[in-house]
Amino acid sequence: MENESVTAAAYPFDAQSLLRGVEEMNAFGSRTTGSPGHNAFVSSIKRQIKEMGVPYKSDLKYFDRWQAKRSAITVHSAMGEIPVHVSSPFPYSGETGPEGVTAVPVPIIGKHLDFFLAKDKIAVVRLKDFKSVYSGIAFNQKTALPKDLRVQKYYKGPVATAFVKFPFLQIARDMGVKAAICIWEDMSDAMVEGQYLNFILDYQGIPALWVNETEGRKVLEACRRKDPITLTLEAEKEAGARGESVCAVIEGENPDETVIINTHTDGVNCVEENGPVAMLAMMRYFLAHPPQRTLVFAFVCGHFRLPKFKAPGAISDQATSLWLHDHREFWDGKEGHKKAVAGLTVEHLGCMEWKDFYGEYRCTDPIDVEVVYTGNKKMDEIYYQSLEGRTKVRTVTLRGHNFLHFGEGQSLFNVGIPEIALVTSPDYLCVESATHEMDKFDPDLMYQQTVSFIKMAEIIGETPARDLGRADNYTFGVGKV
Repeated sequence: MENESVTAAAYPFDAQSLLRGVEEMNAFGSRTTGSPGHNAFVSSIKRQIKEMGVPYKSDLKYFDRWQAKRSAITVHSAMGEIPVHVSSPFPYSGETGPEGVTAVPVPIIGKHLDFFLAKDKIAVVRLKDFKSVYSGIAFNQKTALPKDLRVQKYYKGPVATAFVKFPFLQIARDMGVKAAICIWEDMSDAMVEGQYLNFILDYQGIPALWVNETEGRKVLEACRRKDPITLTLEAEKEAGARGESVCAVIEGENPDETVIINTHTDGVNCVEENGPVAMLAMMRYFLAHPPQRTLVFAFVCGHFRLPKFKAPGAISDQATSLWLHDHREFWDGKEGHKKAVAGLTVEHLGCMEWKDFYGEYRCTDPIDVEVVYTGNKKMDEIYYQSLEGRTKVRTVTLRGHNFLHFGEGQSLFNVGIPEIALVTSPDYLCVESATHEMDKFDPDLMYQQTVSFIKMAEIIGETPARDLGRADNYTFGVGKV
């Protein structure tokens, strides 16, 4: 495969080898945190690192794992049994026995705090697309390529909706609600299918299921008629499940200064956690082309179980914060420790853009907007320098804003390490499906992005630490979008 300016022969990988790596990852099945598929994927990462002859460190953490096994909704009407298709279970919500729970459904018309209306019943919560709040609350845009590209003015879609407008299930539980049905609204049925959301909450203690807007009409009609509903959500619960983070080091000519290159290993489809595939390719390159500074590759566990995988006391942070807490020897520069002068966060590569377009969920651009956080002005310059020669580019750079910085680069930013963090966020980012969303993945785009990360590391290696500087602080207020 050839690029306009970079041939595959210059690198020990190409688009097809990256595609094979993603397909191998998919073959392990869904890789939610600590699941058999996730543990198999981490074992594969360790095997490949060992085959390169690079030593690695492994951190084991233990937590209580929850995984849905079977879900169903049935309306018991005078006309007979009416099945309702479940779009997806609500992760770490709760569980029922095989017989489910049966009760009359009650719509929660006002705020979610009105759950007291559904005591001993099934609460029905409607979540409209999150599209009425200005994106400047969460984002502060720096630059873009093409130059007229902008973060969308009103950020919307299932991920944003579930993170901001999630039902307060623990309150429902405390008010005696038996179960909850959450209805997606103003979003196509195809787009919301299989969404593993919301994954940043702790265990809720009440079974909850998502349904699309079409199926939701059946539920709302049952509410009107006061027809009882049986909701079933069987789940596997594993106490003391294992989560494992791995890091490997490629020594540079300057052993005392490091560049942290990080990603997460857990997720549910071909783009959510394909960062390890790219990072393994980067390792093979730098073994053949020794770096100026020592490169620390951190394959971190816990992105899909953040309540249990954050540094002690961390509030607005990601799973890498726990790894940084455990491995100060690689970055804080104190008491003989190495000093991290920069970081690269590799997530969500090869994403095509799929959006609802007049009610039809389809590909709207072959390249989804590459959302990239750059920790300061110099890192922003390095990022755009690394794009030279790319034939597929559609990117905006951002600054951490209002204590928000999406993706695993936030942990580096929060401790002052200037980073470049790719965190493209398509609407299918959290979809768990039999296809692994491969129809929305472009391996050639992933190849070009991986080459860009190699270039970033090389440019950083040639840049004096004083010029790389320190990460900027968060900005506050209404950001530029």
